[in-house]
Amino acid sequence: MTTLQIIVASTRPGRIGRPIADWVAERAGAHGAFDVELVDLAEWNLPMMDEPAHPRLRRYTHQHTKDWSARIDSGDAYAFVLPEYNYGYTAPLKNALDYLYGEWSDKPVGLVSYGGIAAGTRAAQLLRPVLASVQLVCVPEMCSIPWAGKAVADGVFTAPEGAEHSLSALLDSLASWAPTLAARRAAR
Repeated sequence: MTTLQIIVASTRPGRIGRPIADWVAERAGAHGAFDVELVDLAEWNLPMMDEPAHPRLRRYTHQHTKDWSARIDSGDAYAFVLPEYNYGYTAPLKNALDYLYGEWSDKPVGLVSYGGIAAGTRAAQLLRPVLASVQLVCVPEMCSIPWAGKAVADGVFTAPEGAEHSLSALLDSLASWAPTLAARRAAR
């Protein structure tokens, strides 16, 4: 079965990303194609990229990088749950991506964005070229949640109209792409 890692991109206190990620994890588990793991960047607390060698070489010197590498390497597919901050994605997400290279390569990723009126879509669009640069294959299906703050009460996210359908399409796409890309990785 495909291991889907759901990565929570927001680390700030008071964030709503974790309840949204919990919803994604529950739906992904019910989908039936995935073993689901939640990867919360707030819990990893990676320092700003501090490795002396390029990540392509995998010559990591710090234990936090070795641990991060092992965690991400064990995933077969990813769903990034990301907010939009000032028209962009979060610095912790960019930092987490920059630490690694081969661990991300030839794996599918889906984006679950959230925010205000734009639903995090500007952040998602800015992120796509970064994902391509580490050889992640971003599926075209996307789940964008507008006015997400209104959908979280007492730490629980209640999906607004349309979100269930778009998340289902995203999960279907990840399930479809994962075996093809796994075969590509195996052929390296």
